[in-house]
Amino acid sequence: MATQRYSVTPHPIETLLTWVKSGEIAIPEIQRPFVWEATKVRNLLDSLYQGYPVGYLIAWRNPTVKLKDGTPSVGKRILIDGQQRVTALMAALLGREVLTKDYETARIRIAFHPLEERFEVANPAIRKDVSWIEDVAEVFVPEASLTELTDTYSEKNPAADRKRVSRVLEKLRKITNNHVGVIELAEELDIETVTEIFIRVNSAGAELSQADFAMSKIAVNETYGGNLLRKAIDYFCHLAVAPEFLSRIEKNDRAFAASEFLPQIRWLKDTNDGIYDPTYTDLLRVAFTSEFGRGRLQDLVALLSGRNFETKQFEEAVAEESFGKLKKGILAFINKTHFDRITMILRSAGFVTNNLVGGRNAVNFAYILYLRGRTEGMAAADLERLVRRWYAMSILRGRYTGSPETAFDLDIRQIEARGPANYAESVIENELPDSFWIGMLPQLMDTSSGQSPYFLAYQAAQVKLGDKGFLSRDITVRDLLMNRSDEHHVFPKKRLKAQGLSRGRYNQIANLVLAQSEINIAIGDKPPEKYFGELADQCNGGKQKYGGITDIDEMRANLRMNCVPETMIDGDIPDYDAFLDERRRLMSQKIKTWFEAL
Repeated sequence: MATQRYSVTPHPIETLLTWVKSGEIAIPEIQRPFVWEATKVRNLLDSLYQGYPVGYLIAWRNPTVKLKDGTPSVGKRILIDGQQRVTALMAALLGREVLTKDYETARIRIAFHPLEERFEVANPAIRKDVSWIEDVAEVFVPEASLTELTDTYSEKNPAADRKRVSRVLEKLRKITNNHVGVIELAEELDIETVTEIFIRVNSAGAELSQADFAMSKIAVNETYGGNLLRKAIDYFCHLAVAPEFLSRIEKNDRAFAASEFLPQIRWLKDTNDGIYDPTYTDLLRVAFTSEFGRGRLQDLVALLSGRNFETKQFEEAVAEESFGKLKKGILAFINKTHFDRITMILRSAGFVTNNLVGGRNAVNFAYILYLRGRTEGMAAADLERLVRRWYAMSILRGRYTGSPETAFDLDIRQIEARGPANYAESVIENELPDSFWIGMLPQLMDTSSGQSPYFLAYQAAQVKLGDKGFLSRDITVRDLLMNRSDEHHVFPKKRLKAQGLSRGRYNQIANLVLAQSEINIAIGDKPPEKYFGELADQCNGGKQKYGGITDIDEMRANLRMNCVPETMIDGDIPDYDAFLDERRRLMSQKIKTWFEAL
């Protein structure tokens, strides 16, 4: 029979809130955006009021580690499931502000109607209606008197039964006496098991991961500055998206503003690049893998807990060293020069907008490769070329799409053993032989996904190679992507639909070209034989209908740039399937030309 690995103890909500305020139980997510909708907070209060169960919380005590003097240190409890519920209770009952998904601090006000015994999210209409208490937090202020609350409500609502109002408000006040079961995981459980439990219990709610658990571990460690490190990660990711948030950090978080980290991220206030807006998972992965030479985040959790992989013991010295290394990795990630370089490398490869940057983990590993190459003292131009080519290879081969941690672990260990340049070049050569461009890539391009890595690479190729938009004399693909472009169907969608073709067939990426809106609109749903005939006339002194090209050689060059068979201008219009085959072949060759130019 399996040994039970946890104990279950009921605790009043009031006790939990006291623990949180005193730091006995750590809710690291309090610094992170609160993802619940206000209606969910309302439903939680209603469930408590009705006496319904609201699920268990799961806590785990950090493992006991050996201090430098050999004495054991018992860790804090970490709340590993139930963070959103406890945050909701603190917001609604204690009136605490939360950080919204848009990184704005906000109060969630839940109103209560004593006569109808009903909760609602406060809104302007409720605020004007005296039959509502517009914010239940007023009822839970420690110094609030039940008599005074009843008197105030009865004065505003003279027709209300005073005794009933008093009973209802007392019932509301008592919801903090309701018990919630706290599942305490056994202290002796290893990190891997706790991580597995953490991910399993959370899989039904918001998707949580090894990175979430690592962030929890970092946040609760004040000895080695984990709490500030955690904020540096969150604030960097936040400022990358919303630079204006800086003034709020300076005003509201004096401790962080006075730390060494704020000067390191202040530069983000002047950026609106947006090509690579990392999440905390991205930042952790890059910092950890580049600095520790490992690819699995559960190893980070173990190391931060003080796990000595050789002795299998927990040692304070290991935890201290691991926090030091992680800090070094994070400082390298958030360094302005480094961050500017990785985004410049992406842009120089043709990925000029964030819409073109697919495969987040491919970008992450490109950054890791860049940081390792820098550490090894590679010449800047050689390193930039290597990183460009590695990123292109990664997206074309889907290197980090399946199980990224396994791929990260393999690649970083090989880089450690063989050096960045040697290893990366050998992988690129193996992954992209001549047969890839001729045989495999055209087949892979048989897709209708606009976010397909092959279509993104094709557009980047057009940018890098300076191509003009379809039928444009002056406007480049770069201009179109940076401003506004239409995806024009060479064989019009409407006609293909009318022939009974499915969405997956008429939206093939090989049927799409980037064009100016006015050109796309002018062509409309004319069949190619008609509008290509008109294009031939346009180059022969006829009416100018589509774009500004009037020279036949220039028109042929434009079709070549856009991988459209130039025989179409001579009236040789293939059937749809033959067109797709030929265009996939031409697009593959363009991607190859691009890759060789990186």
